[in-house]
Amino acid sequence: MSPKRGDDVAPPVIGAEWRLRFATNEAAKGWGELAAEAPGNTRRCFEALRRDPTAHGDPDRQHRLRGRLAEGTLGGRAYPQWEYEVTAGGRVRYLVDEARRTVHLVHAATRHPKDTE
Repeated sequence: MSPKRGDDVAPPVIGAEWRLRFATNEAAKGWGELAAEAPGNTRRCFEALRRDPTAHGDPDRQHRLRGRLAEGTLGGRAYPQWEYEVTAGGRVRYLVDEARRTVHLVHAATRHPKDTE
């Protein structure tokens, strides 16, 4: 998604940080809704994913999905799929591309996804 007039400016990647990208328009829209509803938590999510998208330090907040959701596909390639709990209901799902040090946000919403219930 190319930036256009009026869009927020994303901070550039520096050092060992990971690049974050929206994989879907729905994820971009949901990210904006999360940021409006819980800006502090959304910023912490952003910083955590930039620093280490596969961290195991807080498994209640950030963890790899299991079972049929353990992998996601993007551009015909399979990637490990993780989830970050932004709020009690708000979630960000993302695919981790280790080779490119890129995190692809595939889902962001203020409500918990139904497919894990």
